[in-house]
Parts: sequence; C-alpha cells; structure tokens
Amino acid sequence: MTDPVLLITGGSSGLGAATARMAARAGYRLVLTARHADRLTAFAGSFDTPVLTLPCDVGDWQQISGVVEQAEAHFGRLDAVFANAGSSVGTSFLGRGGDDPELWRDMVVTNVCGPAYTARAALPVLTRFQGHLVLTGSASGRGVRPGSLYSATKWAVSGMAQAIRAECVGTGVRVTIIQPGLTDTDAIPSDRRDDPKLAPDDVARAVLYALAQPSTVDVNEIVIRPVGQDPYK
Repeated sequence: MTDPVLLITGGSSGLGAATARMAARAGYRLVLTARHADRLTAFAGSFDTPVLTLPCDVGDWQQISGVVEQAEAHFGRLDAVFANAGSSVGTSFLGRGGDDPELWRDMVVTNVCGPAYTARAALPVLTRFQGHLVLTGSASGRGVRPGSLYSATKWAVSGMAQAIRAECVGTGVRVTIIQPGLTDTDAIPSDRRDDPKLAPDDVARAVLYALAQPSTVDVNEIVIRPVGQDPYK
C-alpha cells in the first residue's frame, strides 16, 4: 500500500485523538502511542481500519526508538510524525499553590525530552521518505506566564523546532510546530474552565493543514487561539 503513514504520540486522547480521527478520514494509516495500553486499545477499536497501537512513554529513549522501528517494520514506511505527547502540572516558584515540586520532573521529561527523543528516533526514517515532523508547542511558549514551568517547557519546544528545522535543511524533511491556545482537554486548570477555549478538532485541522501542503512548502509554525483569549494566559 502507498497510503501515507502517520505516527502520533499521545494518540489516545485530546489533540492526538482528534488528529488521529481526522487523519484517518484523510487516508492516513496510523501508528498511535500512549502510556496507558487499555485506553489506547479502546480508542483504536473505534476505527473502521486497522491501527497499530504501541504503548510507550516518550520520556524513555528505548521505548520511543522501539516504536519508530516497529512502525516502519509494520508498514514499510513512515511519512509523518506528530510529537504530541505532553503533560501539565501547576507550579509556583514562590510556593503560592501549585503541585508538589516532586511532580515537576515528569512534566519536564515528557514535554522536553519526549519530543526531542521522538525527533531523534524518527528523523533518520523521515529523511529516507522526505517526511514531516510536527510538534505540539503552546501559545504559552510565546509569552510570560507567571510561575509557570509548563510555559518554560513549551518555550523549549519552540526553540527545539527551530534547531531541528535548521539541521534538516537539505534533507527534504519539513518541520512544523503547532502552538495552540487554551484547548478543551483534560489538562485545563480548574481556574480556567470558563475561559474561551479551542476544541481539539480546531487544532487537528491545523495539523492536517500543515501535512497537506505540497512537498515544496514548509509551514514553520501555526499559532491558533480561541477568540477572546487573554494574551497573557
């Protein structure tokens, strides 16, 4: 088969799940990863076509590199990777609320090492197929968020996307970072549930837009916010 293959990390819920559904309708064959195998299997069962599911913690190099190897072995190709897996905890450097600092490490590893490991594992394969790497950043990675370590991790992803794109010059690989504003997922902080927000499908359309461009067009970044979102949130 020549239908393109898309690997999505964090593919069982939120932005990953919305993108998977939309990509399947667009003709992509799918490889989905997530930490929780039961949730991943249940979600894959909602598709009419076979989906390769591979439980994975993207913060573990051996696991994510193994996923890429299995994806190419299974389908014989890999055309696009959506490095989407992420996590969020509340933080305060003054100690005025937020989660215990012991919980911060997992977020940093998932949000920074996760896309870095995913890129390192996938790019040698994507280079062979002149593929496309898409990363999930955040509008919070473009401005100051008081006390937010999450925002700092997304600043890191913004810089990472630029570094990857610079290294990929001449390979034919395209690199896109999607930077959504507040989106209606399980990760919304309780104090922002009434704020304007995007639907996961809004972000998925941005991903598919970037993927659908001709091979000569590299959409570097897409910033998408809900109408009315406070620029400092």
